[in-house]
Amino acid sequence: MKVLIVLTSHSELGNTGEKTGFWIEEFATPYYVLEDAGATISIASPKGGQPPVDPKSELADAQTPSTERFYKDEIAINKVAFSLKLSDIKQDDYDAVFYPGGHGPLWDLATDKTSIKLIEDFYNNQKPIAFVCHAPAALINTKAENGQPLVKGKHLTGFSNTEEEAVKLTGIVPFLLEDELKKEGAHYTKGNDWESYVKQDGLLITGQNPASSEAVANLLLKTLKGEKETK
Repeated sequence: MKVLIVLTSHSELGNTGEKTGFWIEEFATPYYVLEDAGATISIASPKGGQPPVDPKSELADAQTPSTERFYKDEIAINKVAFSLKLSDIKQDDYDAVFYPGGHGPLWDLATDKTSIKLIEDFYNNQKPIAFVCHAPAALINTKAENGQPLVKGKHLTGFSNTEEEAVKLTGIVPFLLEDELKKEGAHYTKGNDWESYVKQDGLLITGQNPASSEAVANLLLKTLKGEKETK
């Protein structure tokens, strides 16, 4: 199993002067779920090199066993620091793609043409695509082969409006992910704020928030192994 993980390259939280980036837990947990299952993992970002980390994801209350493991894992740290440039990636070389969240993707991956084409290529070649938290922003400009939005009619989830309100960033973010997915015709649903909630629609797997990252990774793994989703 060869899995590509795509991280954001965007570091500015709007005009606040604060920093954003990818959320460590949403990267670390899936990384180890996949690696421990024997997957070979590559990491890419739009600009390549060190993707920015959301500083809030480094705070004590955001830590989990997987983040603690990551901080001691020089191989994984090095892989992230030297992420491949997205424009050098070919979907032929991978079996699946996974996008962790953090607020960064709202600014770059939502409109990044290379990322958009890559997602479309994975999907059109019957390969699983998985996203957690704010990462479904990378889907909003993707198209299906019929020219319709890729998410149209799909059952999915992502960071909710109520969670965005809770972190007081409703007026800062370029768009509200829940609203944007609905606008594109997605069947958006959500669970309770901050609790694990995932949706799978065929090859498309999405998780609502950081707590959902493990469940998304496990679903991706099951899909890769060709197991049917257990209802």
